[in-house]
Amino acid sequence: MTTLLIGLYVACELISNVTASKPVAIAGVVVPAAVFLYALTFTLIDLINERLGKTGARQVVATAFAANLLLAGYVQLAIWLPAAPFYRDAGAFAGVLGSTPRIVFASLVAYLVSSLVDTEIFAWWRTHVAGPKWLRVLTSNAISTLVDSALFISIAFAGVLPVGPMVKGQYLVKMGVTLVSLPLIYATRAQERAVEQA
Repeated sequence: MTTLLIGLYVACELISNVTASKPVAIAGVVVPAAVFLYALTFTLIDLINERLGKTGARQVVATAFAANLLLAGYVQLAIWLPAAPFYRDAGAFAGVLGSTPRIVFASLVAYLVSSLVDTEIFAWWRTHVAGPKWLRVLTSNAISTLVDSALFISIAFAGVLPVGPMVKGQYLVKMGVTLVSLPLIYATRAQERAVEQA
């Protein structure tokens, strides 16, 4: 189960970076298409933290960060390489995958800082505060998704677009996804028990 969670976490991170360049409008709130899947990564890293501890969770965060750097670098290389003479979609390829350096930088900084904040809060809460798992996840995600939204929007769009409404919109969507993903905590535990009893 732990290996599956790590694989899903890294996959969600990479897919989020690929889909982040498309803005979508949901109920009057404009957010990157990636926000729905990306918000799930905060619950996934909490589940990983539960199994591997803070040090293990940090290693997974570092691994996903390295994978994101590799993705960003290789996409830029693919854009830079000369297209085959018959390939007519080089502009579309670059337009979809070639996010501006400022947005890539904002994404990587926000990801790294907010994921490390999440692992710290979750581990501290687990050690020092009694209570149900869902409350640990909700608390760590409430803080880390706010950090993520504020950092990403501020770095990527400050001076270009109004930052406040975008931070608020992203934060509300991420917390909505967090609430919907809470049953995942108990579903993974039930799956582990079933495997242990088999």
